[in-house]
Amino acid sequence: MIRWYCFAALFLGQICAYAQTTDTLKQLATVKIQAYITEQSLFKTPSAVSVIDQNLLNKQPGNSLIPALNTIPGVKMEERSPGSYRLSIRGSLLRSPFGIRNVKVYLDEFPLTDAGGNTYLNLIDVQSISELEILKGPDGSLFGANSGGVVLLKSFAKTNDSLSAAAELQTGSYGLFRESAQFLKAAEKYSIKLNQSFQQSNGYRDNSSMDRKYVQASQKWKYSTKNEFRSVIFYSDLNYKTPGGLTFDQYQTNPQAARPATATLPGAEEQNAGIYNTTLFAGLLHQAEISKTLKHIVAFSASHTDFENPFISNYEIRKENNLGLRTFLEYKPALSGTINYQIQTGLETQQNDSDISNFGNKKGTKDTLQSSDKLKAYQAFYFARLSGDIAGKLFFEAALSLNQFKYKFAPINSPLQTKNFNAELMPRLAFSYLLNDQLVLRTSLSKGFSSPTISEIRSSNQEINTGLEAEKGWNLETGIRLRSLDDRFWLDLSAYQYKLKNAIVRRVDQSDADFFVNAGGTNQIGLESQANAWILTYNQTRFIRSLQFSNSLSLNHYRFDNYQIASKNYSGNNLTGVPGFIATSFLSSVLPLNSYFYIQHSYNGKTPLNDSNSLFASAYNLIQIKAGT
Repeated sequence: MIRWYCFAALFLGQICAYAQTTDTLKQLATVKIQAYITEQSLFKTPSAVSVIDQNLLNKQPGNSLIPALNTIPGVKMEERSPGSYRLSIRGSLLRSPFGIRNVKVYLDEFPLTDAGGNTYLNLIDVQSISELEILKGPDGSLFGANSGGVVLLKSFAKTNDSLSAAAELQTGSYGLFRESAQFLKAAEKYSIKLNQSFQQSNGYRDNSSMDRKYVQASQKWKYSTKNEFRSVIFYSDLNYKTPGGLTFDQYQTNPQAARPATATLPGAEEQNAGIYNTTLFAGLLHQAEISKTLKHIVAFSASHTDFENPFISNYEIRKENNLGLRTFLEYKPALSGTINYQIQTGLETQQNDSDISNFGNKKGTKDTLQSSDKLKAYQAFYFARLSGDIAGKLFFEAALSLNQFKYKFAPINSPLQTKNFNAELMPRLAFSYLLNDQLVLRTSLSKGFSSPTISEIRSSNQEINTGLEAEKGWNLETGIRLRSLDDRFWLDLSAYQYKLKNAIVRRVDQSDADFFVNAGGTNQIGLESQANAWILTYNQTRFIRSLQFSNSLSLNHYRFDNYQIASKNYSGNNLTGVPGFIATSFLSSVLPLNSYFYIQHSYNGKTPLNDSNSLFASAYNLIQIKAGT
């Protein structure tokens, strides 16, 4: 299957030449991450961190985050139909027939993942994001409950004073049309970024299409030498059709078909199955330097979501309101001796109120009320983190978070009942050692914890599952980072073992409605590598001004452990939905007249489609090419 794209762009204002600035030599030793509040060197950090910067995002088609995220080893992002995202970090998609589970996502400093565990990443427009940082493996040190990892979306790129405006039109196969506009003013005291976009497309299958309208405003205001406000607000109106799943025989007959009707249920097309989501999200942050050694940050966030899901068996309507508070202190003494350190301590708390009603679905129109429930979810965690270095050689991190989760539920207008989960400690200990300027060794031990989401507690079978427990486990990891003397080559290599218990998995009842259960555990052993090489550094006298090659590999030995459903024991089987081997490579070049050429190839190994491993999806190759000026 081949998709074609056509791009047209109009640039206004003061914009630096794209090609000359994006493919010049980047030194691994100077790349900085901000995931742990204070900026630090990616080369020396003891964590498994990957960065997707503005340069790589610019080389992608521009209508989806999927190709960029899939360049990172250990990360797998899928789009079942246009607009329907799934995302996993070093894990499976057992919990994600739709949506995103066991991964924590932040937009700037504000949690996009709500207290009910939902993450509407598909609301976000790609052009509003300037950079992503991906923390792989469970990380509760500053981010609370997650069993897979953390994704940090950044609105502003690291840039000096600049003024720019841009507009873009894009069209392609399967009815793709995209329009976007952006305005950016970045200065020392005040910065603002405005984004607007409209995107629509049809899918490969029947009853699959997507339509999204999006606006976002991000601001930074340094109103004094020691104090700063930051804010973000976005509105997204998203709807997409859902074609539904096919049996193997149905797929062989017509892979483009939507889910057909059965003797007891109508088909996806007849029921106009789809998702309608309008969300307003806002966050406000204040940062204050109390002294030269002490900094305080407090952030508030709120959102409202209107969600409708005409499904094959019913029509669900949700009203969701979310509130969040994140505050912490950072103590960083001005030391210049053998030991340097910093301490962060604080808390994050969130609340989600959901009114969920299910009606009969009469060809895409809600019918008779079937059930109506109110759910309130509460998540809070308290954290403390000590990090630093000894003699600029040994870098360390010791962190601990205490995570609490509970929810209340009842039919609407009835007294609420409460389900409390035991408070969970998530420790993290990590070290890296700088052998020399070219080689760093690192290791870490961390605990993952992920409570069930509201969508799993009350799934499409319309029952409140109070027996569903959180999944948890330990991750042990070691790795190296290697770079050449001139920084034209670098390698990041990781090996890990993650043992997860109480794995949450999806099941389907006799009426074809979803529900979730705890079904044992998994033993996940993986090897990851990411390598970058600048074959030609930038030289404007050559036809090929610069040439960069990158490759990422993921070897996944993921197996079920003590995993049993009723009388069926799947222990030792391959984890459903996880290929054993994934490889992604790209080649990027800068040519005369500030033009560029980019080609990316991805290989996905065969993938088990069911727990019994009786059915596998074939391996496939995916190639994308982009050229421009």
